[in-house]
Amino acid sequence: MCGIVGLLVKKREQRASLGQLAQPMFTCMGERGPDSGGLAVFGPPVAAPLRRFNLFVPDRHFDWQALLTSFRRAFADRAGDTRITALENHAILLSVVDPSKVRGWLTECDPSPKLLSVGRFIDVYKDVGRPGEIARRYHFDELSGSHCVGHTRMATESDVTPAHAHPYTAGEDFCLVHNGSLSNHHRLRRTLERRGVRFETDNDTEAACRFLEWRLTQGDSLEQALEQGFRVLDGFYTLLMATPDRLTLVRDAFACKPAVVAETDAYVAVSSEFRSLAHLPGIADANIFEPKPEEIYSWKV
Repeated sequence: MCGIVGLLVKKREQRASLGQLAQPMFTCMGERGPDSGGLAVFGPPVAAPLRRFNLFVPDRHFDWQALLTSFRRAFADRAGDTRITALENHAILLSVVDPSKVRGWLTECDPSPKLLSVGRFIDVYKDVGRPGEIARRYHFDELSGSHCVGHTRMATESDVTPAHAHPYTAGEDFCLVHNGSLSNHHRLRRTLERRGVRFETDNDTEAACRFLEWRLTQGDSLEQALEQGFRVLDGFYTLLMATPDRLTLVRDAFACKPAVVAETDAYVAVSSEFRSLAHLPGIADANIFEPKPEEIYSWKV
């Protein structure tokens, strides 16, 4: 049992309050997933060719400035615009250095920071512990942006670590959260690895995330990738995904895992349970519905 939440704020002038609205949704789902949790937030893009690299280390007293100094030394010819913003054991590194080179450099660090996400729009915060504590630690109520997806986890098939927490990311500016379990993720993983796709955990959700992102790299739209997913993914799932320009939701053929959507002129909100939506303004007049099985729901930013 896990909890998923998502929120898309339609009105640009209200996007500064994204975190204030989403934080209660996230913490309310803490009972569905008490061991870890996370939130991915999409905001205004950094100017190309800059990218946002979200990093995590277990040590809340980690010296991020020392890491920045080392990074600038390693990439002296391209580090002019590099800067870092840190909050305890999480940091956002802004740099023009190619992501493959950043990944390679991070593996040489001691300790080696975990790369949570890469992109121009996305920031990812995730950790072990109760969701309420995670939300306070990373100041979820202060976050702003156009949309976000979150997850509270009750582990059933892999370790409880920050790396195994959701959201999962693949490629750039793509993330996914999952409630359910996949029965064929080992076979799917082997298939993708033969095609050069790299995995970082043994979690079933990562297989779904990397499969869909791989389909995108092959030229599919997200809707086409999900149509393939309906044929390939075996098991129970409610999947909530985000890209820079949309929020997308699907459920498996049996719709075993719960989901509810509330939509108004101001927002689209998704959750595993209605109670996490009850605080939202205008909820009494919202269009509230249960998503149908194997139907793609997508809302544009």
